[in-house]
Parts: sequence; C-alpha cells; structure tokens
Amino acid sequence: MLISKKMNEAINRQICYEFSAMLQYVAIASHFVGESLHELAAHFYRQAEEERDHAMRFVKYILDAGGHVQIGDIPAPRDRFKNVEEAIQLSLDQEKKVTEQISQLVELAIKESDHITQTSLNWFVNEQLEEVSSMDSLLKVVQRAGEANMLYVEDYVSRHKTKSGVPMAGTT
Repeated sequence: MLISKKMNEAINRQICYEFSAMLQYVAIASHFVGESLHELAAHFYRQAEEERDHAMRFVKYILDAGGHVQIGDIPAPRDRFKNVEEAIQLSLDQEKKVTEQISQLVELAIKESDHITQTSLNWFVNEQLEEVSSMDSLLKVVQRAGEANMLYVEDYVSRHKTKSGVPMAGTT
C-alpha cells in the first residue's frame, strides 16, 4: 500500500467535500434556472461536473495507491438565495474553504514524507488557484452590475469562457 491509513482517511474526507461542493453547485445552478439566468445556471452546472471530476480523481488516486475508498455523509446543500451575489459569494467562500482543505492535505503529505501523494496534490493546488480566481472575478462582475443588471452578468459569462466553460480570471 502506497498510502498511509491517516492519509487515506483524510483523502476520503476530501472526496466528501468535493461531492458536497458538486451538490452545492447543482443547487445554485437550479436556483439560477428558476430566475431565468440560464448562462449562470450553465456555468454552475459545469462547475458541478468539475467538482465531481475532482472527487473521482481522488477516488482513483486512493485505489491506485492501494487504499480503501469510504464515502461518508454529505450534507444537504443550501438551495435558496436572496440574490445572485449571495449565491456567488457562497461559491467563492466554498472555493476558499476547499483551498484550505487541499493545503491541509499537502501539509499532511509533507509531514508523512509522502512524496507520491504530495506530487498528486500539486494538480489540486493549481486547480484551486484557478477556481478561486475565476469565482472572485465573477463576484466582482455581479457586484458591479447590481441586481437590476443581471443580463450584463449573463453576457459576461457567455463571452468569457475557456474551453471548459469557466469564466477566465482577470477578464472583468
């Protein structure tokens, strides 16, 4: 086995966090559909798929390292928001929290001299930079547009996509 019991347990917790983030993004996207903000909805459905992919990347890593996957309880996502800004702020806060969680995994890998896990986690560290940056940019655009001008936000999301559909950082 290439992974310690402690690291295996920590990554299993991260899998739950990633699935939780996925469900939160589905809830946010669904809320936006209800508000007829279809570009934002599509963006958050794509974000949900990315979070699912992150969880599955962790699952694959544990299995490849000879560990055991154990998925625990996943809390229900929040599904009501007073406005777009509140939903985007929740998303940014969530991405910052996930960044902290990934950093804690890196710290554990360093502490355990687990170079294989540490190397695998580097991808997630870089991914979180992109996630936080793009969500921060989206929040700034929403704040600038104001609640009465969400069509500007829809236009922004539509125009500023990378191949994955995520708004590009720094394009505000």
